[in-house]
Formats: sequence, structure tokens, C-alpha cells
Amino acid sequence: MSYPRDLQTAIEHFSKIPGIGQKSAERHVLALLKKDEDEVIAFANSLINAKQKLHACEICGHLTGDDICEICADETRNKSLICVLEDFKSVFAFEKLGNYNGTFHVLGGLISPIDDIGPEDINLASLIKRVKELDEVELIIALKSSVEGEATTMYINKILKGENIKITRLPYGIPMGAEIDYLDPISLDRALSDRKVI
Repeated sequence: MSYPRDLQTAIEHFSKIPGIGQKSAERHVLALLKKDEDEVIAFANSLINAKQKLHACEICGHLTGDDICEICADETRNKSLICVLEDFKSVFAFEKLGNYNGTFHVLGGLISPIDDIGPEDINLASLIKRVKELDEVELIIALKSSVEGEATTMYINKILKGENIKITRLPYGIPMGAEIDYLDPISLDRALSDRKVI
């Protein structure tokens, strides 16, 4: 039996979300159809608003509805301690720890020659400019241990060589290819405490 066209279209859209397969997409869409129309409209509008209003912070590249995100605007944060991350999902993982008082820099991707992604295609130029304007900076490289993560780490290290910048990285104890935002809080906290100079 085939679904009505509108239902099938909704299921196809849901199934494109990472981590949601065909069966989960069906369950989500059918569950939404049982909701009041006002709830479904509010749900749809929340997605539209998020898509239209959220964008990259002018300073760090994190997700925000303002020009500058709450973290960069917070004067109590240590501006000279910058954790470099692949995407904004990882920022939320670090913030859940509750004991990191530095700032972040979201690259929005990793260098990947095989995918034709170079340094100019990710948020690196603003990182270089940012660290050169600060004193006694420590960069914590918190990228996944993959070929792309290593290439990006080595590029950052090379481009900032000779600058008065301490560059550390999370230890290799993090499983190969692990996504930062999927690590449990204890592992992430331990990795942050055990970071190594590179």
C-alpha cells in the first residue's frame, strides 16, 4: 500500500534528517498528524524561524540570532582561551559541561582535499585574525581524529608557527572518528583537562 502523496512527501523530508531512517520518519510524521493543527503550525513555524533568524556569530562562527553570540558577548569569559571546533553542535556539548570558561571558534567544516575543501572554504581566516589581536592566547584544537581533522590541525599549527600562541589539542584517547558532540560529559571533561601541547 502506498501513502497519499502529501504524506509520502512529508516522510521523505523527515528521512533526510541525519539519524532518522524511513521507519522513524513515518512514526514522526504520523505522530504529528495526530496533533492539533495549531501545534503542527507552531512546530513548522519554529523551524522556519530558526532557519531564517539564526546565523553565524561575527566573531566565532557559533549559532546566534544576534550579531554576536551570548558566549562572545559574555565579559566573564576568558577571551584568550579559544576552543576550535568543527561545528556548532560541539559548542553545545562543551557548554553542557558547565566548567569551561573560555570561548570557541567554529570552523564550519574541515580541510579535505579529496572533497575539494581548502582552508579558504572554512572559517579559518577569522580565527587567524582573531588570535593575532589577542595576548597570551591558547588555542585548544578539539577536532575529531580523522584525516580531515588532522589536516586542519596541522594547517592551523603551521600557519600560526612563530606566533606567541600556545596550541594544545584534546588527547588521542578520544575514539578515532568520534564526533565531539556525541562524547559523554565525563570523557569530554577528562579530554579537556588532559589536552596536550602540539
